[in-house]
Amino acid sequence: MEHDVEPELPRGIALAWGVAANPQRGPKREMSVERIVEAAVEIADAEGLGAVSMAAVASRLGFTPMSLYRYVTAKDDLILLMQEEATALPPEQSTEPGDWRARLEELYRGQMIVYLRHPWILDIPITGSPITPNSASWMDAGLGALDGTALSHEERLSVMTTMTGQSRWAGSVIAGYTRAQREAGIGGEDQTRQEDALFRSLITADAYPSLRAAVDAGVFLDDNDPFAFGMARFLDGVEHYIAAIATRGHDAPRAWVELDDAEIAGDKKYREARKAVREAEKALRDARKIERQAARDAAERLKRASGGA
Repeated sequence: MEHDVEPELPRGIALAWGVAANPQRGPKREMSVERIVEAAVEIADAEGLGAVSMAAVASRLGFTPMSLYRYVTAKDDLILLMQEEATALPPEQSTEPGDWRARLEELYRGQMIVYLRHPWILDIPITGSPITPNSASWMDAGLGALDGTALSHEERLSVMTTMTGQSRWAGSVIAGYTRAQREAGIGGEDQTRQEDALFRSLITADAYPSLRAAVDAGVFLDDNDPFAFGMARFLDGVEHYIAAIATRGHDAPRAWVELDDAEIAGDKKYREARKAVREAEKALRDARKIERQAARDAAERLKRASGGA
């Protein structure tokens, strides 16, 4: 495979790496890409990503929107630079020599802190790997933690991306809870009690037996971090896999999961068939509910009949 072609860097990535040409003239000496990005991050931290616009940033800096375009030519580039600024560098403990698992755990906690400090990052659509200096440093730290293990380079990347996905999912849930609490003006304990009450009123043992058992066990009132438990078990699995490579070798690679072909998905008869499947699945769930109720009624009748004999 050829790797010697020099790609043309998009403007935002060139700015992030500091290789973009500076504007020949600007409104004032005080204006810079760094100041623009810092102002945009301040707006997003206070009001969310939706509040960020060239006009809002210009107003905060005391310039006109057109003056910003000499430095950052598109809002997408600004958002990329905001993400780079807010992401910062990974924690030092994750890059120091030591146990690979402890280093990955530091990375996981560090990513969670980034999302909690700057929850608007979670609102940025994922369109690929952000090829910027700070993002590259996080990837390098994760892969570096696994140096010296028996994992292949592809397996190390898989571990890193899975851990990153777990931290993003956990961050989105926790940030969402925090936002909801702030908007409702309630504390965390009040929200969990409200949710527990809703589950208890809506989830029945008849329709959702396992979920109801969990509700009765008080899982929605528990203070422990369920994401930390899941992350620990994931790393247990990686540790077990590394130990087993010597005897069983590496697992075979697997292909990406793909959606149905676009042309097939757009076919009218295919859509009708998919709709029929969903309706059948719903009918099956309803039938099973009726079956469980009939079984309980039958058991009750037999109990009464036995008692009357």
